[in-house]
Amino acid sequence: MEGLVKHARSHFMVPIPHAPSFDDFNDELLDRCRARQEERAGRHSETIGTRLLADLAVMRALPAGQFEPCETRAARVSSTALVRYRTNDYSVPTRYGFQDVMVKGFVDTVVILCGNEEIARHPRCYGEAMFVANPLHYLALIETKPNALDQAAALQDWALPQAFQHMRHLLEARMGNKGKREFIQILRLLEAMPMEIVTFAVNEAICIGAIGFDAVKQIALARIERRPARLDLAAYPHLPKMDVKTTRAADYAALVPQTSQELAA
Repeated sequence: MEGLVKHARSHFMVPIPHAPSFDDFNDELLDRCRARQEERAGRHSETIGTRLLADLAVMRALPAGQFEPCETRAARVSSTALVRYRTNDYSVPTRYGFQDVMVKGFVDTVVILCGNEEIARHPRCYGEAMFVANPLHYLALIETKPNALDQAAALQDWALPQAFQHMRHLLEARMGNKGKREFIQILRLLEAMPMEIVTFAVNEAICIGAIGFDAVKQIALARIERRPARLDLAAYPHLPKMDVKTTRAADYAALVPQTSQELAA
């Protein structure tokens, strides 16, 4: 085993490789391993790939169960919906407060399960005494206390598209504190829909002047279902009303170019 580690390190990791993620690094290692199958080792006349096929033909089948390369630890959710794993705190949805959970620590991911249900997944942090939070985990609680929207620590560094802040300003300008509550409801759409879908819906609602949670939700659902949004604009009294008059022939006079005499007069 140690000889194999030394061989892999000297052939694949010198000089020290750089990759944007572990997944990209694993893909690069896989490509290098497959390329090496075309080579010959020692005094063997056959390639490594050919000899590998001969070995696989006489090997036993893989176990039916999947082996997970992770550390498993029991833990308990705190009153602030946090689970501690190796000195760092990871958030879970607030409804799981005070419950016993299982933490799986992978190389790059921390997965938290309650029973057989996965309730949270975070990038693994290798610092100490760090706070790793998903803002979506706290929205249900903040919806009951809208004034905590700006003070919640989990939401401080949430990088939302600019359209969300614009929508919030419009909602609060027209509906006051009720607008803040509707904005939180819009944020909660992210619990079930991708960010790009909700962002599109927010931008579209702003463009047509349908400022409200119901409009954003209908536009987002229509986007997912690939159909036109069916909005009852009568539900939005703040929309500007258009006064369409009957066309008259005299209205077209403005389109006729004026003569030089008329301009002089």
